[in-house]
Amino acid sequence: MTALDDLAPVPFHDAEAPQRARMLSRLADTELSVALLREPVRDAVELQIFELEGARVALACDTEDRLAGFFGQPTAYAAMPGRVLAGLLKADGAGLLVNPGHPSEMLLDAAMLDWLTGALEARPEEALARMSLTAPSADVAAALSAPLGERLADLRGLIAGAALVGIAESDGHLLLIAGAPPDRQPAIAKAMAEALAFLPPQPGGVDISFAETVAPAGALLFDLTPPRSDAPAPRPKGPPILR
Repeated sequence: MTALDDLAPVPFHDAEAPQRARMLSRLADTELSVALLREPVRDAVELQIFELEGARVALACDTEDRLAGFFGQPTAYAAMPGRVLAGLLKADGAGLLVNPGHPSEMLLDAAMLDWLTGALEARPEEALARMSLTAPSADVAAALSAPLGERLADLRGLIAGAALVGIAESDGHLLLIAGAPPDRQPAIAKAMAEALAFLPPQPGGVDISFAETVAPAGALLFDLTPPRSDAPAPRPKGPPILR
């Protein structure tokens, strides 16, 4: 089972829209092995394109073994993140077949890849404002708890934690991120903006902020501190014991 399989308790095309969006978000950050016509020459690759249900599609799997298993033998391939492959296929007007025969199988037509690349272009807008923070709406917290928790877990070790709060002056919400290095904040903000773009719109929207502000009572907290080990610390080595 792979990370994509774990997000597919039901087949992709039978899943509800929020679950499909979570799979597509994970696909964008997954390194895929895409079938080629021949071995790459320098940086030039030529994707193997198939005719399937009247459409042109490339074939990719999230492991090399799955791709070789589909063909019954090793085959030429290139490894690239799903977001890069989606951009290449969008330019060519082709679709993508992912993990055929596995729980996370999905057939993405050109229109779906166009939507995917559009979602990946989401960027937060910078703004500065003073606002009163409150507990988040129960409905918004329930809708965002699992998908935001999954995406924030990818940042473990890079940030200390995060909290989803409400904004008293509006119906909106704010994701407060703590402990992020200043030079990594733009990339982290971009990643979270992408994650939100794959989720159903929430009333008033969800903004992103980097702050060490104490979250109000009732905030949805995401604790990303590394787990503590209960094992005793190793004893320093002393001189050898002579008998």
